[in-house]
Amino acid sequence: MSNINATVPFPSNLAWSDASPEWMNKADNAWQLTAATFVGMQSIPGLLLLYGGAVKKKWAVNSAFMVLYAFACVLICWVGWAYQMSFGAKLFAFWGKANVALDQTFYFKMAFLGLFPTVTMIYFQFVFAAITLILVAGALLGRMNFYAWMLFVPLWLTFSYTIVAFTIWSPKGYFALKGLIDYSGGYVIHLSSGVAGFTAAYWVGPRLNKDRERFPPNNVLLMLAGAGLLWMGWTGFNGGDPYVVSMDASLAVLNTHVCTAASLLTWVLLDISFFRKPSVIGAVQGMITGLVCITPAAGVVQGWAAIIMGILSGSIPWFTMMVVHKKSKLLQKVDDTMAVLHTHAVAGTLGGILAGLFAEPKLCFLFYTVRNEYMGLFYGLQLGKAGTGFRQLGIQLYGILFVVVINVIVTSIICYLVGLVVPLRMSDEDLEIGDEAAHGEEAYAIWGQGEKENSTKFVPGQIEMA
Repeated sequence: MSNINATVPFPSNLAWSDASPEWMNKADNAWQLTAATFVGMQSIPGLLLLYGGAVKKKWAVNSAFMVLYAFACVLICWVGWAYQMSFGAKLFAFWGKANVALDQTFYFKMAFLGLFPTVTMIYFQFVFAAITLILVAGALLGRMNFYAWMLFVPLWLTFSYTIVAFTIWSPKGYFALKGLIDYSGGYVIHLSSGVAGFTAAYWVGPRLNKDRERFPPNNVLLMLAGAGLLWMGWTGFNGGDPYVVSMDASLAVLNTHVCTAASLLTWVLLDISFFRKPSVIGAVQGMITGLVCITPAAGVVQGWAAIIMGILSGSIPWFTMMVVHKKSKLLQKVDDTMAVLHTHAVAGTLGGILAGLFAEPKLCFLFYTVRNEYMGLFYGLQLGKAGTGFRQLGIQLYGILFVVVINVIVTSIICYLVGLVVPLRMSDEDLEIGDEAAHGEEAYAIWGQGEKENSTKFVPGQIEMA
């Protein structure tokens, strides 16, 4: 085999040492790429399988396709302009300047945080942006016009996600400078997607009445396979956010799984207590609420706090979903297919508040490298710094209010504008049919070799003209 390096000259403007500069930590770079791929697999194939299995058979293709499209569309928008709007030069206190992120010189600079190149950071932050849009889709399954979804994705990414990401995660952002604790996206991803999904569901309108009344999953095992990928993928979701291979990353990973297990078990016990049967769908909901709740606090709370957070995330969203939602006429008017309001908005809000209570100063120092500035209220009271603790809780609540208001307003405007171009909701006739009407495809072949009834028959080498 020939040596390609002997025939292709190395670019004259680079030295061999530039491929691994002294400032770059190879272990950190390798872990960051690995963590990003874990998060990407939560979407493709994780949520693709979860959504595809959790809906009626007639919506399996459409639901999975919404995930696939969003993942691809977000990536192109991300490198085109959205990354710089989220993490680039400041335009306003709440927003960065739009610019491309495809330049080699920009790629190989040190990232804004961490000892790895910007190109790694672009990839890492992309998978978080993508999964946020995919979570929004969960509220819209089973009726949104796919062409409307194609327009919604780039618009919402550009005018909603980038604002919240810059404000909370960029070192120059308003809430980052205020000291808001959002370790890995309880605000930026889960609260945003839950509120935006619920708002968009209001504007899109409901499924057919018979679908709202009975919407059984077409493949529970497929749904569980997607849920398993979502759970295990959260290792990268929370473990990658210190931007360094550290003890804090390890703590975040363990806390994530401990909280999730406690939440799942709590939800199952509540189902048994009130409905006399353990529900696997309920277990998945409890799993998700645990993952979401721990996310804003994963590396800044102790293990006992993670268990308490799991118990609360398995019970409070259960209560809002099973009791409050069923008694509220306002909530029942909105058709939130996958209950993202409860599993993401409520659980994300809960996690943000509990971070303001349980954040441990020494662990906050490991993550933020700033002493005595980040402190949960309980520790503030214990250490005689009640003012610092109350301030932290106040910032957490302030951030929740900001994210809710931004997402309600921007999502409503986007839905209105998209509705001027194409209908947001499929017609009732197409809703009766599902995937066949939307895409001309079906998820499963239930007879023969997958042929459709009344389809054109042909044999190899012979085409039968209609």
